[in-house]
Amino acid sequence: MSQRDTFLQEFRGPTLGTVNAQSSADELFQNEVLRPILKLQNDLLVAVFINYVNKNKTDFYSYTVEKKLSVIENAIQKDIKFRNSLKGMVIALFTLDEYQSYIQNSSSLNKRMMNLVIERLKNQVQLFELESNNESF
Repeated sequence: MSQRDTFLQEFRGPTLGTVNAQSSADELFQNEVLRPILKLQNDLLVAVFINYVNKNKTDFYSYTVEKKLSVIENAIQKDIKFRNSLKGMVIALFTLDEYQSYIQNSSSLNKRMMNLVIERLKNQVQLFELESNNESF
């Protein structure tokens, strides 16, 4: 294992979520690789989304919570450039072996990855209200 791979695995931290003998390969990858990376990248993902809405949805902060949740989901599902940028932030922290596993089933893993990002941002929607309040000072 290369120094980079060792560093990345130690830097990301332990597996998150349930892993057992019945876990599928995709579920193992999700819990051993994707979840730790997303946890590590959380602050960056939030900052990137704030930048996205500031540039593309100037009235975002006046939306209801339900509308904000919808914008989060639509931005990640429909804006391909934004989606690819988010994927890059995650893939950059793969080890070489993880990348080899990823490319074997990238379509399914991309779907899992983006669903996890959507849920992570939705669960922190209150941060996007605080951002609005901070801007008024």
